[in-house]
Amino acid sequence: MKTNYYKWAAASAILSLFAMSESHASQHKEYFLYVGVYGNGIYAYHYDAATARLSPLNMVGEVGNPSFLATDPDFRYLYAASELEKGEGAVAAFAINRATGALTPLNSRPSAGVAPCHLAVDHTAKMLIAANYTTGGVPSYPIEHDGRLGNMASLMTASGTGPDKDRQEGPHAHETVFSADNKFAYVPDLGLDEIRIYRVEAGTAKLTPNDPPFAKTEPGSGPRHIALSPSGKFAYVIHELKPQVGVFSRDSSTGALTLLQTVPSVPDGFTGKADPAEILIDTAGKFVYASNRTFGSIAVFSVDSANGKLTRIQVIKTGGTMPRGVAFDPTGSRLFVGDQKTNRFIIFQIDAAGGKLTPTDQSYEVPSPVAFEFVPAK
Repeated sequence: MKTNYYKWAAASAILSLFAMSESHASQHKEYFLYVGVYGNGIYAYHYDAATARLSPLNMVGEVGNPSFLATDPDFRYLYAASELEKGEGAVAAFAINRATGALTPLNSRPSAGVAPCHLAVDHTAKMLIAANYTTGGVPSYPIEHDGRLGNMASLMTASGTGPDKDRQEGPHAHETVFSADNKFAYVPDLGLDEIRIYRVEAGTAKLTPNDPPFAKTEPGSGPRHIALSPSGKFAYVIHELKPQVGVFSRDSSTGALTLLQTVPSVPDGFTGKADPAEILIDTAGKFVYASNRTFGSIAVFSVDSANGKLTRIQVIKTGGTMPRGVAFDPTGSRLFVGDQKTNRFIIFQIDAAGGKLTPTDQSYEVPSPVAFEFVPAK
């Protein structure tokens, strides 16, 4: 009985601390928004979450093609994938000045491949993993106590092809996502029609093959990005070569994914090219959002809480030509959409009850924006 009581008390304390943290976060109003681009560096803005007002700080960190950004859980450091398509790519580390928004370069490491397009920091801030699109490898690095990246600890490679001979001539790792329990890493591979799955060893900053090692998607679909539900029971995969979202159930003990449903990210009857890119799920697990680049739109889906399945409720045009990266603002009430071709990002309002998007008149010019990261200001 005493053992059960102590377990209950410990769990209650953890939940109380979490609730306090959430309450504090919800009261935070001032942020820095960092924007990753295809260009010469990282741009920043001061963001007032209460009014959605943005004040530009211009370029704050120099790095070639910072196409994806990530921070540690405590917002001390910012990491960027340097998506260089000629020669070896890199991952770069910066220290964040949360009073001014300035970034101080710390170091960079070779990505052990070509065109690293994504990276992620684990939940303990002990390791970073990246996805090399062109060559398909997934390197991992220890994060030192001062935020610098250590020498590469492991490199997960793959082999094979898909039915699309132009786009699937080899492996193309496109994203890296840690599970909430920090036990698994998921890597959508556009070239192999697989969601690669790895075991996470945060203490050694290494990845190891999982059993099962992957989940298959529809041949020729080209899985690109994945979003895990807040419950951890479901996963949502956007496919680039076929405009559709795959809904998977997830086994939390083995990491295995099982396909439940496939839903188009475009309107019924659509026959053109859409090139879907990003997928997100809100913190309540009620709505999923996906971008269609060449169709210039965002698809919105409602989630059935019982079985995780999706119903498409909206496909809204963005007024641009290549909406790629999308992100929720810290309040969860706005969606930021980066348009890679029109050199601007725009803001949509999110209806809290119904999930649908409404355009605002807010549009900001920045070279080829493709990634967003919000950091609380001090």
